[in-house]
Amino acid sequence: QVQLVESGGGLVQAGGSLRLSCAASGRTVSSYFMGWFRQAPGKEREFVAGIRWSGGVTYYADSVKGRFTISRDDAKDTVNLQLNSLKPEDTAVYYCAAKVSTYMNAMASAYDYWGQGTQVVVSS
Repeated sequence: QVQLVESGGGLVQAGGSLRLSCAASGRTVSSYFMGWFRQAPGKEREFVAGIRWSGGVTYYADSVKGRFTISRDDAKDTVNLQLNSLKPEDTAVYYCAAKVSTYMNAMASAYDYWGQGTQVVVSS
């Protein structure tokens, strides 16, 4: 089992920044694929960014490319998501997820473990 705990959400004005963190524990995630998803009220959960833990290859949704940056900290078993130039439409609950297979997948159903989520609210 892998436990994921997100932190770092909050309220920020449009144009501002936040840094989300996801701490993994339980089993080593060094061979996993880690993803960040978000879900706004009334909408489906959508892929935001992902990183292949081994090798650090990153992937982004078009809507956040150039504004968000995903990274990993091997020493802390943590995956971070830096959110810059935030827009009101970025408002959502952000979830960290882990997939045992190392291959990238943007579908939420492909992920094996999920965190509890952290709320991000961007005011206009």
